[in-house]
Amino acid sequence: MDLDTQIKELETDLKEVQGFLETSTRKRVQTLLKQEQQKLERELTQKRHLKEQQAKRSSGDSSDAPAKAYTVKINNYGWDQSEKFVKIYITLKGVHTIPAENVEVTFTEKSFFLCVKRLDGKNHEMTINNLLCPIDVQESSRKVKTDMVLIMCRKAAVKKWDCLTQVEKKSKDKDKPSLEENADPSDGLMTMLKKMYTEGDDEMRRSINKAWSESQEKRGRGDGMDGMGGMTGMGGMTGMGGMNF
Repeated sequence: MDLDTQIKELETDLKEVQGFLETSTRKRVQTLLKQEQQKLERELTQKRHLKEQQAKRSSGDSSDAPAKAYTVKINNYGWDQSEKFVKIYITLKGVHTIPAENVEVTFTEKSFFLCVKRLDGKNHEMTINNLLCPIDVQESSRKVKTDMVLIMCRKAAVKKWDCLTQVEKKSKDKDKPSLEENADPSDGLMTMLKKMYTEGDDEMRRSINKAWSESQEKRGRGDGMDGMGGMTGMGGMTGMGGMNF
């Protein structure tokens, strides 16, 4: 399929999507249609630009042809939040000196994609998927500041976010001790000590073994040991003083 045909097909698809968008009444459907509209518009712009470049090359005029840019991924960012917005800060030196249209952000209900075009001969891209909570796509935006891009994600509901993404939330929850509401408090200590023993180094294991042995000796003398008596539930000693889990 030649370039002219591709452009014509994209224009037809875009017109049809815009028609569906005008008649749609469902917010989720509108969001999906707007995403497709933005995708088609970007592709159409690229094809038209490519056609212009081909025409210039054919006529021998290459003075306006931009230098070839390669793409780099943005991995570093900071974030905070207000009552209504989650704010993501991306530092990019000189970003305020390029045309504003070179900084594009595409939002979905649970993600966003940032593309900064032709900054120092490179395209810079960043994708954040699986945001912790839904955002309002229409009310989200981006601002270009000195050496920085600020992405403003409007919260769909007024709620404090513990993390930026669901992946970070799961990681945090995994590291928390699992205590049931009516569980014996000593069970939480047992769980924590077992985790420390399993994941710790040799020095950590020796320390836990020593504490366990001392608790057993004091219990044998009737002294007791606050917080360590429950360690008897860990079982006997095995091998070189190891704990039997």
